[in-house]
Amino acid sequence: MTKKLPVTSQPRQCSRRDFLKLSGLTAFSVGGMMFLTGCGPAAEGTVDDAGSSSDDSTSGSGTLGDGTTLRVGMEAAYAPYNWQVSEASDYTIPIDNVDGAYADGYDVQVAKIIADGLGMEAVAVKLDFSALIDSLNNGQIDIVCAGMSVDPDRAESADFSDSYIDDDIVMITRSDSAYAGATTFADLAGASILGQAATMYDTVIDQIPDVNHMTPAETVPLVVENLSSGTCDIITYSMLSVPKLLETYPDFVELEMDDKFEGSVMPDNAAIAKGQDDVLEQINEIIAGISEDDRQQMWNECMDRQPA
Repeated sequence: MTKKLPVTSQPRQCSRRDFLKLSGLTAFSVGGMMFLTGCGPAAEGTVDDAGSSSDDSTSGSGTLGDGTTLRVGMEAAYAPYNWQVSEASDYTIPIDNVDGAYADGYDVQVAKIIADGLGMEAVAVKLDFSALIDSLNNGQIDIVCAGMSVDPDRAESADFSDSYIDDDIVMITRSDSAYAGATTFADLAGASILGQAATMYDTVIDQIPDVNHMTPAETVPLVVENLSSGTCDIITYSMLSVPKLLETYPDFVELEMDDKFEGSVMPDNAAIAKGQDDVLEQINEIIAGISEDDRQQMWNECMDRQPA
């Protein structure tokens, strides 16, 4: 959103994007809760059709792109952060390089707020995730809003905004579990804990001593199914997605832990080409104006609205 490693000062293992991308979820429903694929390939030709290079922005000018149309780079294939639809709505923006297509998602809602704050109109440009930073620097797009987290390597190639939403890893158990009242890692001694394969949701379990670190499940629905069936005691899970999970599974509870995982926070940052400090300051001011309640509400609405 791609995000192969955790967002720390060290090389990343697997971020929020890996969590969904590696899950291999394709319209898979568990107990009425829909889980979706993430980070799929862009439509054929989207990179080549993104538009000609332009370099309208000037260092410190306070104007992004042409000052009128904000070209927002994203995959449009990474729900609930961004996805493609065929009909316009109050939630969408046109995809400039795909005829008759529109983008929706959490990144889109934030991009619209940023564009409005800059006095511009947002359009999406659909690109492979790996091409976004290069496309930003060659002038094909003006900003990246694509479930992208700043890391040291990316920070060398682009300037990143403050986060406009932060995910983290929490633990879920059943309400009748012996571990439902746990508040410290020590309280979890002996528990069988399950995460998703090849993601940080699995590797963070190693931070908990004296537990049974189970062989990870390949997909998020399988992780959830194992908890529901009693195969495991506890699962690791996306903090932002907990409200929907608990709504679907009322017998699940989130552990209210005093001990926290290290290096598990995953921010969502916008990126612009370097040398535009005035614009970056404006963008950060706009992002700061989005309350935490509004961020969570937008996230929940995108979770409800994402394609099946």
